[in-house]
Amino acid sequence: MSNPTFEFTHAITRRPSASIVDGLRAEDIGTPDLDKMLAAHADYVAALKSTGATVIELDPAEAYPDAVFVEDTTLCLPHGAIMMRPGAPTRMGEVAEMAPAIRACFDDVRQINGPGHIEGGDILVTGREILVGRSDRTDAAGVAELAEIAAEWGHSLREVFTPPGVLHFKTDCSLMDAETILSTKRLDASGCFTGYRVLHVAEGEEAAANAIRFNNLVIMPAGFPRTADVLDKAGYEVVQVSNTECAKLDGGMSCLSLRFSATK
Repeated sequence: MSNPTFEFTHAITRRPSASIVDGLRAEDIGTPDLDKMLAAHADYVAALKSTGATVIELDPAEAYPDAVFVEDTTLCLPHGAIMMRPGAPTRMGEVAEMAPAIRACFDDVRQINGPGHIEGGDILVTGREILVGRSDRTDAAGVAELAEIAAEWGHSLREVFTPPGVLHFKTDCSLMDAETILSTKRLDASGCFTGYRVLHVAEGEEAAANAIRFNNLVIMPAGFPRTADVLDKAGYEVVQVSNTECAKLDGGMSCLSLRFSATK
């Protein structure tokens, strides 16, 4: 039987646009290099495709500098998809840009109408529950509205809290399989993963916590050898993709795709 938390038939990505240089960032550590970002994005898409999945590659959205980070627009679940309501005003329009591609893949598409805000980067779907991290981009009202929709589809939702100074919940964690989570020590210390098997990223390699399990692969940012070794020893097949440019915009591996099994 397939595992809906990490076995998927499809992914949606969006190529970076030239406007990426205007993308949001918590602190300025340099302007992203579009050519380098395009090369890394191509490697990322190739890794997704190597698992046999269908990858829908959307055109750049020049009007939305952060639109490459498609994960924040939508939560994809086995029953259907829920269009999010981003907490950053400049990103609100990205949801409508994504909607046609989502409607082509799902029969049941719901919407977070507000007034609350919620972004996909704050949501971790495990084998037993949906964990949602409150953050600067996801508020209590957004979590409550999502919980109502998720309950209709039989999912229990648990609200947790993202550490101060961390943009999204999944900046500091990722799902390795239905019961295993890769996490920074600072996030795990909050107790939010009690009952799960937790693998810690290596000290000083906190940025490696944002990885994705996609079918047979764990796709992680390059440049974190000790964490790659932890995952390798735990039995995962690891592929490393450069994240130097996305990191300048607080982005990572999970942000760059929507991962799901289509219902249409």
